[in-house]
Amino acid sequence: MLKPQAILPMSSRLRKREVSPVEVTKECLQRVEQLNPMLNAFVTVTAEAAMAQAQQAETEIMRGEWRGPLHGVPVALKDIIDTAGVRTTAASAAFADRVPEEDAEVVRRLREAGAIILGKNNLHEFAYGGSSMISLFGPMHNPHRPECITGGSSGGSAASVAAGLCFAAIGTDTAGSIREPAALCGCVGLKPTYGRVSTRGILPLSWSLDHAGPLTSTVADSAVVLQSIAGYDARDLTSADVEVMHYMAGLKHSANKLCVGVPRHHFFEDLQAEVASAMDSALQVIEKLAGKFTEITIEVPTDRTLQMAESYAYHAKRVEEIPEKYAPETLRRIRSGEGISAADYIHHRRELETSRRSIKEVFADVDLLITPTTPMTAPAIAELTTNPDALRPAEIKLLRNTRPFNVWGLPAISIPCGFDKKGLPIGLQIAGPHWREDLVLLLAHAYEQASPS
Repeated sequence: MLKPQAILPMSSRLRKREVSPVEVTKECLQRVEQLNPMLNAFVTVTAEAAMAQAQQAETEIMRGEWRGPLHGVPVALKDIIDTAGVRTTAASAAFADRVPEEDAEVVRRLREAGAIILGKNNLHEFAYGGSSMISLFGPMHNPHRPECITGGSSGGSAASVAAGLCFAAIGTDTAGSIREPAALCGCVGLKPTYGRVSTRGILPLSWSLDHAGPLTSTVADSAVVLQSIAGYDARDLTSADVEVMHYMAGLKHSANKLCVGVPRHHFFEDLQAEVASAMDSALQVIEKLAGKFTEITIEVPTDRTLQMAESYAYHAKRVEEIPEKYAPETLRRIRSGEGISAADYIHHRRELETSRRSIKEVFADVDLLITPTTPMTAPAIAELTTNPDALRPAEIKLLRNTRPFNVWGLPAISIPCGFDKKGLPIGLQIAGPHWREDLVLLLAHAYEQASPS
């Protein structure tokens, strides 16, 4: 089943005209047709539009009008990202027939880069969960073991990339929803700095914590996609006008001058034995790559009041008018923010800003942080279906190590670092200072090249 596809080798072949965007797109669509019934990773496949885009890309490339490494490359979008004229459902009956009139900014930038949009990926309803088991279209299935969850909420996107249905996907990340499914499905998931990638045109879960970023099969491919979607958007209130670096060029640098911090408190506690073993092995590799290696302690924020309040604020009117359109568990989660007062919200919003400023002090001593992405590998779907009360605790545990980096707004990536005895992937998380995606990508790429896994 697994046939992950890397952007850069294919991009080289496309530019040299060794293969046509039409051929590549047809092959991806065939894999979607073959594997999606098992994975349930796509909810909408825009085959006709994709083929038209591929034909246009072929014409442009033949004319020598090369747009860059995404030109003619098929990608997918989490179905919470607006696409003009194509339904964007958020995997909910509440939005089942919703068709936006305008592309989200990330989609506009992908199109400008020449990417081919294959369709929309399944997800956890309204992105409010870390399992991707709750969806109008049914649960997603892990490409490594289909009886297991994909993680979420970008579960369909991670499964699509890991199974080679597309070369990249754009997901969203509010508490770990790019990195956690990337870890569970065995691909690369990058959450940029808060404000680095526009979230305009993406249905919100929590305005203060939402990020958008790529899922890919390699670190270099994440750099390529980020290069295309990063940058200031004056129409997005959360977007920051900060210079975008040349991420691919940064991968050529050496990691041997980096000081890497290992925060064992919180992040390394209560690990599945195989995750702990994989992390020990990964840290041995990284210790040889980096110039300095040190253990540190960080105070970790765990309060979820802000997310609950903002989620309820967005959904309040619909929850009142059409509660039956929400899955019962999603409705329960949204309503958990109903009683939060304005004073409590303001207090926690101020705490968030304080936390984002104070985390900078950590990087006075280290360049990057290393943690496991998740404390355990993917649970079985049946296990969580049989015992519904176990679902939310399992999700919260899976998102335990990723969520703090949304609060801090720091760039963080998950990369594969091994497998458990069942063949399920294990993820390694690397995080860096605000706006230093280049450092995160540099060490991630160095590890990827040096790692035996």
